[in-house]
Amino acid sequence: MRRILVTGRVLGGFLVLFSLAFALPLGWSIEVGDGAHRAFAYAAGTAATVGVLLWTITRRAGRELQARDGALLVVACWISATLVSTIPFLAELPHLSFTDAFFEAMSGLTTTGSTVLSGLDSLPQSLNIWRHALQWFGGMGIIVLAVAVLPLLGVGGMQLYKAETPGPIKEGKLTPRIAQTAKYLWLLYASLTLLCMLSLRAAGLSWFESVCHAFSTLALGGFSTRDASIAGFESPLVEGIMIVFMMIAVLNFATHFSALRQRSLRVYWRDAEAFSVIAVILFSCLLLSAFLYWQGVYPSFEESLRHASFNVVSLATSSGFMSADYAQWPLFASMWLMLLATVGSSAGSTGGGIKMIRAIILVRQAGHELLRLMHPRAVRPLLVGGQVIEQRVILAVLGFMLLWGVTTTVLVFAMLATGLDFVTAVTVVVACVNNLGPGLGAHGPAENYQALSDVQTWMMAFAMLAGRLELLTFFVVLTPAFWRK
Repeated sequence: MRRILVTGRVLGGFLVLFSLAFALPLGWSIEVGDGAHRAFAYAAGTAATVGVLLWTITRRAGRELQARDGALLVVACWISATLVSTIPFLAELPHLSFTDAFFEAMSGLTTTGSTVLSGLDSLPQSLNIWRHALQWFGGMGIIVLAVAVLPLLGVGGMQLYKAETPGPIKEGKLTPRIAQTAKYLWLLYASLTLLCMLSLRAAGLSWFESVCHAFSTLALGGFSTRDASIAGFESPLVEGIMIVFMMIAVLNFATHFSALRQRSLRVYWRDAEAFSVIAVILFSCLLLSAFLYWQGVYPSFEESLRHASFNVVSLATSSGFMSADYAQWPLFASMWLMLLATVGSSAGSTGGGIKMIRAIILVRQAGHELLRLMHPRAVRPLLVGGQVIEQRVILAVLGFMLLWGVTTTVLVFAMLATGLDFVTAVTVVVACVNNLGPGLGAHGPAENYQALSDVQTWMMAFAMLAGRLELLTFFVVLTPAFWRK
């Protein structure tokens, strides 16, 4: 009971804070006069009222957050934020069911980019701004933003940071105080977003489309203001700008911070994960460019390179934008893209998937096991970037991968049981668990998720949440042991 009270106290403060997020679409709606301002005002009022009530009821629960509290609070914050985020969708799109509105909001906050909406080009501008703002807030993590103000609420934030931050290695801090760390991360994130926005504006996009796509690009979210996604702009310059910023966003923001502090690009070279991410993406761009040209998908190598590069970077970073319908490419190419979406992102980035660092650890651990067979008495520590990886981290990675495999398998069979074909079921589950967005088959890049049944929609909504919280934080709350004293 005490755990619930402590969680409720901080959750109340978080909801009051989150109510301020509606100020952007509210102000935009008033400025352009699209008539949606009442929906955002009502949503902000609802979030603030619920937050104040929770705070009032639980304000006397005075105890520092424990590790268990952090996991519960993270899950509660994501679900609560999603619930209040559905209000503008329900108010402005009367045909939308609560199930679809919840899915759209969850897709935004988890930076998945799957959508149940069509006719994006004709949506009220402020509603599109809200969709993309959700991705921007979710990109670095709503909880990291809350950590920056948790000292004002009288609780420490390290437990939340460890619960929400992606990746298996979370012990290092950029600054001595975790709140200061969160503020520096958000300052860097906001600065890069502004730079992306100005670059897109200079490339010819309107301010509206520049703001929206800067939000979703740095968040690696994949939402767009057009049904045709980036293909609708038919602009190599826009695609090039987005490639640059997606590549920035897919690397660990702590690495960016260190590079800025040391004023040296050697930081990226010394970072084994960053080096691997860049190498895999560049190799895949060249591989698929040559493959598409060889298969005659495009008449020239230059056009193959353009579309292969954008879609490789988009899927490898788990963004989900498209400049061409890659579902129509030969199966090898489209399945290679889905594989990249699983392993292409860095820990500590805004991307999804299992993260490159886990893949590196698994590959090197496999090499160690082969060496052990040949030299049973050899003692060699597992090194990544000159850092010794402790046994507990290796076991955590193995445990995560087992959970990822089981979760994906169970969801695939569940989707098959509801009537989806094999290719669609597998790729939709992989897309949602890895926060990618589009799958293949019936819900490929040229389609959306509107045709899913309510049961399928709810399963994929919680797959997105579990994937965004890297499974362990989500599933630990569901175990009986979590609720025992």
